[in-house]
Amino acid sequence: GFFLHLSPFRVFLWGMGALATLDYIVLAAYVLVLIAVCVRVSRRSPDSDELFLAGRTLGAGVVGLSLFASNISSTTLIGLPGAAWSSGIAVANYEWMAALVLVFTAVFVTPTLLGNRITTLPELLERRFDARMRKYLSGVSVFLSIVLDTAGSLFAGALVLQVFFPGLPLGATIAALAVFAGLYTAAGGLRAVVYTDVLQSIVLLAGSAMLAWLVFAEFDFSWAAVKASMPADHLSLIRPMDDPNLPWLGTLIGLPILGFYYWTMNQYVSQRLLGARDMKAAGGGALLAAGLKLLPLFLMVLPGAMAISLLPDLQRGDEVFPRLLAEYAPAGLVGLVLAALLAAIMSSVDSALNSASTLITLDFVQPRRPGLDTRALARLGRWITLGLMALAALWAPMIESFPGLFAYLQQAFAYVTPPLVAVFALAFLDKRLGARAALYATASGHAFSAGWFVATQLGWLDLHFTIVAGLLFVVTVLFAFAWRRVTGESPAPAALAVLDQAAASASPAWLRPAALAMTVATAALVLAFW
Repeated sequence: GFFLHLSPFRVFLWGMGALATLDYIVLAAYVLVLIAVCVRVSRRSPDSDELFLAGRTLGAGVVGLSLFASNISSTTLIGLPGAAWSSGIAVANYEWMAALVLVFTAVFVTPTLLGNRITTLPELLERRFDARMRKYLSGVSVFLSIVLDTAGSLFAGALVLQVFFPGLPLGATIAALAVFAGLYTAAGGLRAVVYTDVLQSIVLLAGSAMLAWLVFAEFDFSWAAVKASMPADHLSLIRPMDDPNLPWLGTLIGLPILGFYYWTMNQYVSQRLLGARDMKAAGGGALLAAGLKLLPLFLMVLPGAMAISLLPDLQRGDEVFPRLLAEYAPAGLVGLVLAALLAAIMSSVDSALNSASTLITLDFVQPRRPGLDTRALARLGRWITLGLMALAALWAPMIESFPGLFAYLQQAFAYVTPPLVAVFALAFLDKRLGARAALYATASGHAFSAGWFVATQLGWLDLHFTIVAGLLFVVTVLFAFAWRRVTGESPAPAALAVLDQAAASASPAWLRPAALAMTVATAALVLAFW
């Protein structure tokens, strides 16, 4: 519901006044460091492998921090505290579920991805099934990256800047953000993206941690005082079946499906794993990101819940984060948090642009023009990045005219991705599933989900969208089994050999014990806040 409101950031002005000189210094220092990193990385003049996968040389720390930063957005910094204030901490279920998905991906999926030395996730579906499945997944991913991720982040970023600089026009501000992110993404490719993500993740964590510390200090660092200040159910992660925000069944069957698409199948995120130097770096990076995904509960969600007693005059959740900042942040911290907001926005924009450019170049253009060398592909990829930047910048201002659009898109995400996840999972688990059955099952699943979505909007069906996601996954699996019987097709041995390529990128001995430890830590967190 974050994008239902057109002014979530404008409430920063309320009660805060102008930025202090120290805030401007902190903000300027962040921008200068970011520019210096971009310039240094962009000098490489990358070929296609460097542009799209950073030459497959990324280490574990860079992979993990970049995974975390590319996911955290301005909607996270504003939306998580707001949701916790209005409905409790169950919104953090999205965060800890992401940790479990990353652990699963590190152990069971990433070895196959690196073993096949693929460049895009849809490429794996081509090797397992055929080129049609590759283009199907790639097309959906590009659409979501540009229309949802890039345009939404540009729009939110423009609102942030308008708050602190009220004279800025919306369209020109969006264009400036798009040009800045687009140029360094096109010039430096994935290496520029992930290195700036490292800087941005540090700023994000530092700013939110400092604010969380100041808020908790208002309760004299007493958990008993925190619990006494709010309704008991606000501190519960697992909510009743009739909960309108996130029922327990949605957490159980829906969030794993949505999380698996985002953290495993989505090129926007998984590109970091594909750019890792080896399985040690990819696995370690995924586990680092999993650990970082446990922090938003403490750094963003709980401070929002504490605002119930600290700020009793609030009217809506969008006001929580800026009011906490206005009431409790000293000079300098406001500038750091503004830098964190801009960092989150730029990280989302650069990641979406680079991944969409990668998908278009390698999944659509290269198969038609196989004679292009790596330098030509890199040049083409840079121009595609700039073209996508322009499209997103042109679309972003339109969001102001459609205040409900992104609320519908967020829910539509639950209708679009489950069929893709179901077929991807069956690619690994069902060795009898052929290419035609996989394609027909995906299309049938999407046709079924489109009908369900329309029925929901008309009021004929009323299930929480996370529950719908789980049910659509099951329906698509059933479609796959049915189409497998109808087609009578068996996959070729070469297609199944894709699943055996993990040996070429064997996991380090410590990965499974570390993954188990992370799983136990996540389970302990859930039980503690059950």
